[in-house]
Amino acid sequence: MARLIENPTGPLTKVEVDVVTLDLIENALRSARYEMDETLFRTALSPGIREQHDEFPLIADPAGKMIVGQFGLSIPDFLENFEGTIEEGDVLMTSDPYSCGAAISHANDWLVVMPIFFEGRIVGWASQFGHMSDVGGKTPASMPTDARTIFEEGVIIPPFKLYRKGERDEVSLGIILNQVRKPDWNRADLNGIVAACRTASRRVQEMCTRFGVDTYTSALDELLDRNYRAMKVLLAAVFEEGKPLSFTDYIDDDGRGYGPYKLTMTITRTGEKVLIDLTGSSPQAQRPINYYINENLIRMFFGIYMITVADPQILWNDGFYPLVDVEIPEKSFWKPAYPAALNGRNHGIGRLFDLFGGLLGQANPDLLNGAGFSSSPHFMYSGNYTEGERKGEWFQLYSIGFGGIPGRPVGDGPDGHSLWPSFVNIPCEYLESYFPLIVDRWETVADTGGAGLHRGGNGVDVSYRFLEPGTIAIHDDRWLTYPWGVRGGKPGARGRKWLEKADGTMVVLQSKVHDVAVQAGDVLHFVTWGGGGWGDPLARDPELVCKEVRRGLVSADGARRYGVVCSEDGALDAAATEELRAGLRASREEPLPLFDRGGDLATLLANSLEETGLPAPQPPVAV
Repeated sequence: MARLIENPTGPLTKVEVDVVTLDLIENALRSARYEMDETLFRTALSPGIREQHDEFPLIADPAGKMIVGQFGLSIPDFLENFEGTIEEGDVLMTSDPYSCGAAISHANDWLVVMPIFFEGRIVGWASQFGHMSDVGGKTPASMPTDARTIFEEGVIIPPFKLYRKGERDEVSLGIILNQVRKPDWNRADLNGIVAACRTASRRVQEMCTRFGVDTYTSALDELLDRNYRAMKVLLAAVFEEGKPLSFTDYIDDDGRGYGPYKLTMTITRTGEKVLIDLTGSSPQAQRPINYYINENLIRMFFGIYMITVADPQILWNDGFYPLVDVEIPEKSFWKPAYPAALNGRNHGIGRLFDLFGGLLGQANPDLLNGAGFSSSPHFMYSGNYTEGERKGEWFQLYSIGFGGIPGRPVGDGPDGHSLWPSFVNIPCEYLESYFPLIVDRWETVADTGGAGLHRGGNGVDVSYRFLEPGTIAIHDDRWLTYPWGVRGGKPGARGRKWLEKADGTMVVLQSKVHDVAVQAGDVLHFVTWGGGGWGDPLARDPELVCKEVRRGLVSADGARRYGVVCSEDGALDAAATEELRAGLRASREEPLPLFDRGGDLATLLANSLEETGLPAPQPPVAV
C-alpha cells in the first residue's frame, strides 16, 4: 500500500460550511474537471483522444474518493496496490490492470495519478486516463481478437513514478515509448494527461488559498455526505426490501467462435444497503472479451445509472459507496485470473448499463429503458503509404463508432449517438485529411431503431473507401442477440459489417476481427445497431411516423410496424392507418411483453447463418 509523505504545518479542523460557500466550491470543482478535458484535447495528437475524447478525468478528496469526474477509474484501488512512497512533486503512472486492482481495465489505458499538496499535506488527488491508440503488441492498435494473455496486447506498464519530486524519469519513459508504433502520439497524449492533472491541482490549491484548507476539506466531506443521504432515500424508494431482482444479458461471442457469454446480475436491498451480485455469469473467456472490474467501479457505474435515470440533480460522487455491497465471482467474465487477455472489454462495460436498466425497470417500470448502443465499437485501419510524397510512411487510425440509444420513458432515443455522453464523432473532413480513405457515407439507417411509443435510435452506416492497401480490425457486438425493446416496444436491429471489394465481391465480416487485408478501392460498410423501442408502437402519433418517413428515419414499409400507412413521400392515409391498427390490435397477445428480445436464444442460434451470414458460435469452454 502507498506510504504518503506529508509535512503539514498544522492539524486539520472540521468546520461548518455555509451553503453558499459549498455551492461555490462544488461548481469550482466541476469547472476544474472540464478544464482538465480541454487541456488534454488541445494538446493530444491521437484522434481517439483529440477528436473523440476517449479519456476520463476526476478530482478526489485526500482519501482518493471521487468528488467530481467522469466514470472509469478508482484511485483507492490504485493506492492500495502501489508499493512505495508518495511525496510532493511525484506523478504516478500505470497501464497494468492487474497491478492496480483494476483501477483501469486494459493496457491501452494509460493512467496518471497525482497527489495535490497544500501547506505540506495532501488535500486531494487529480487523476486521468486516456486510451492510447497503440501500445505495441502483435497487431496495430494493440487489440488482437485472438489474444489469450495480456502479454500479447502490448507494453504493460507497472505502477511507477513518472515524475519523482518534479523530475521526469526520461529513461523509463523512453523504454516505454520504444515499444509502441506511434511514439509521438503517445508522448503528446501522456504529456496532455499530466498537464490536465496539474491544472486540476492548481485549481484545488487556489480554492484552499481562497477559502482556507479547513473549509475546503470540510466542504468535500459535506458533498460526499450529501450524496450518501440522497442515495439512501433513492434506494429505499426504488428497491423493495428483501425482494431480489435478477436480469441476464449476453455478449454474443469472443471473436473466435465461442459464445454467447451469459452476464447475470442480481440486486437485493436489505435495510439501507443493496447487494449487487454478479454470480451466475459465465466463467472467464479464453479470448480478450473479459471485463476485469473491481467492486468500486461496479458501485460507480450503479450510482451513475441510478442518479441519471432517477434524480439527475443529485451530485454524482463516491459518497454513497458504503450503501452498496458487491459480489464478483473469481475467474468469471468480470474477474478473470491473471494473465487473461483484456483488450476487448468494451462490450462488457456497456452491457453493465443494459443490466442495470433491466433490473431497475422491474422495480419501477417508469425507469425502464430499452437496450441500446451498449458498447464502443472500434474500427482500426493501418499500413504504409505506397505512393506520393508520403510513400513508406506508416499510418494508423483508431476510432469509435456510434449507434442507436434506446427509447426511454421520456422520449425517443437519439440516432447515431455514443454510449458515453462526452464522446464525439471524428469529423469526416479530419479523417479524409489525415488518412488514406474517403467516407462515402455517414448516415442513419432507417428502421434500425426499435418501434415503440418512443422509438429507439437508429444505427448508422459509415462506409469507408480505402485509398491504400493495409489491414483493418473491428471490435463490435450485438450481431446475434437483439437490443431488446420494453413495455411492448420492439427490439432494435443488429449490427452488420461487410467488405465491398473493388472487384465487386462481398465479404461478410465477423464482429471481432483483426489483420483483415484491404486493397485500394475496397469499401467497408460499418453498420451499427439500433436501440430498443419503449412502449406500444400502435400508440405512436401517426403524423410523427410519417414525418420520420419524410426525414428518412423510418421507411414507408417500416411505418407499418407502427400500424401507420403512408406513401413513400410521407403522406398519411388516415383511414388505412385506423384499419391497420385495429387489425394489429386484434391479432396480438395481451398484455404486451415487458421485454422483447426478438426471440429466445436457442432460436437466434438456430437461425444465425441464415439471418446474419455468420455461423452460430459454439458454447464457451471454461478456462
